[in-house]
Amino acid sequence: MTDRSAPDREKEFAIFNHLESEVRCYARSFPVVFARARGAQLFARDGTAYLDFLMGCSSLNYGHNPTEMKSALADYIASDGITHSLDLYTEAKESFLREFHKTILSPRQLDYIVQFPGPTGANAVEAALKLARKITGRPNIIAFTNGFHGVSLGALSCTGSRYHRAAAGQLLGGVTRLPYDGYLGSAVDTADYLDHLLSDPSSGVDAPAAVIVETVQGEGGLNVAGTAWLRKVAGIARGHGALLIVDDIQAGVGRTDAFFSFEAAGLRPDIVTMAKSISGYGLPMALVLIDRNLDRWEPGEHNGTFRGNCHAFVTARAALEHFWRTDSLAAAVEEKGNLLKTRLDQIAEKYDPGRASAKGRGMMRGIDLKSGEVAGQVVRNAFQKGLIVETAGPKDEVVKCLPPLVIGQGQLSQGLDILEDAIDSVIGSAVNATSVRGES
Repeated sequence: MTDRSAPDREKEFAIFNHLESEVRCYARSFPVVFARARGAQLFARDGTAYLDFLMGCSSLNYGHNPTEMKSALADYIASDGITHSLDLYTEAKESFLREFHKTILSPRQLDYIVQFPGPTGANAVEAALKLARKITGRPNIIAFTNGFHGVSLGALSCTGSRYHRAAAGQLLGGVTRLPYDGYLGSAVDTADYLDHLLSDPSSGVDAPAAVIVETVQGEGGLNVAGTAWLRKVAGIARGHGALLIVDDIQAGVGRTDAFFSFEAAGLRPDIVTMAKSISGYGLPMALVLIDRNLDRWEPGEHNGTFRGNCHAFVTARAALEHFWRTDSLAAAVEEKGNLLKTRLDQIAEKYDPGRASAKGRGMMRGIDLKSGEVAGQVVRNAFQKGLIVETAGPKDEVVKCLPPLVIGQGQLSQGLDILEDAIDSVIGSAVNATSVRGES
């Protein structure tokens, strides 16, 4: 890594510091100017290579600039293909819809209508909440502790983070928040608690329009919902006349091995929200998948100027065609997910469980270091060693690994070696020093 002096860094970042809002976040953790990217790597302007285990918060599941999608997009642009189309019929949209139905929906026997909202995950959530309330005539939504669904006001109402909620500057209502699976410990079945509240006419919890849930809470700290719990929650929602919304924005598109994260539980959600890696190339795109019988929208009731991003349709189709017509990617993700689990378990086992524990699912895993300060130090140390990785959890205490699904095992192992060395550098010496003092 190039060691630059403070004046050099100040000069390099001058335009950002002068003109860009203080709201910027990731740039503070990874203070270099990046120039290009390929596969699992980002390259700084000075040529320094970094392994990327952030991947746009799972927006780049196929890596940076995947060849198949880049070629498809370049050909489309060269042929003067339409860029922006609102919700007009276009060949680019037609090709994506045909491929999505043929490769994803039909084999899974999912009869979903596809809605293109504004091109962000938060907007997909906004649309899903509005539709659920429109269908049921009920205003209340059930959301869960540590859930993260976006930072626009409706999605933010379902988001648990006190830090993000405080930025709204107003009360965020219309949501009842209940404990996620395991939130109250393994002895408490929080699905039973949900059912009890909804069954009791004097619980104070209004009948909900929908229950919105992530099968794996990404920003919430890699909390994994058990299959039995998810099935029970789905049954409870339907039993009480509520819709089941699965937010698959970060955990979907293969991140947990199957295309949808809820497939392993055998769920059939009423509504599914998708974004991030659905475009395959990091281009803005979001979907709301709606049970055919629930598509109650009137024309234009939920729209967005950039819901017709044809470039994203092109790369999304190419991604489905190349990676999902067979089961090879899902099998590879399962294999690499097991390697990721094994390595993270081995790293965590070097320390007392009160200092470190591995968690997560598929290729959405990390290490809970029990302290946001410690996790932050690990992230900074790893970056100095050539690895980009982020934190998650209510106190930013979890170091979260989101390598590209297509990463080679050599690069995956290299990144985990760096992470292990960073953890050892931050907490290993302190543990050893404590042990030595105890022995003396």
